[in-house]
Amino acid sequence: MSSMERQGRKPRADVRRNRAALLEAAQRHFLAYGVDASLEAVANEAGVGAGTLHRHFPTRDALLAAVLQTRSEELVARQADIAQLSDAAEALALWLRALEAYFSAFSGLPEPLMAAARAQEPDNPLTPSCSNLITATDAYVRAAQAAGHVRLSVHS
Repeated sequence: MSSMERQGRKPRADVRRNRAALLEAAQRHFLAYGVDASLEAVANEAGVGAGTLHRHFPTRDALLAAVLQTRSEELVARQADIAQLSDAAEALALWLRALEAYFSAFSGLPEPLMAAARAQEPDNPLTPSCSNLITATDAYVRAAQAAGHVRLSVHS
């Protein structure tokens, strides 16, 4: 969130346009080259300088978290569908497949997510989504355990 948004003002049109262009370029570069894609190349494709990229996204993790937001919204929608299932084993299997698709979206994606999950740093932009994924996975595992489909020794 920009300082203007925190102050209740909408960002200027060029600021919004630059942010959208950066997110689109980052999505393409992460798909093509993985999460270690060149941030300079992202900025160049978006038609902005490195300084503009870093004003919007101070770290690679901040840019990655913003790009993943759309994919996270899709995963949350998938989770809502899975939660309607009465078969705990089927729900866990579908959730694990959904996670597999999410984690394989970009080459190298699991590493920064695992690092964020392990560190649990409140200011790391990837930490909240990791915490949500862990909580959801734990709920599916516990439900499958309660139904006798998963050993109690299995932990999420």
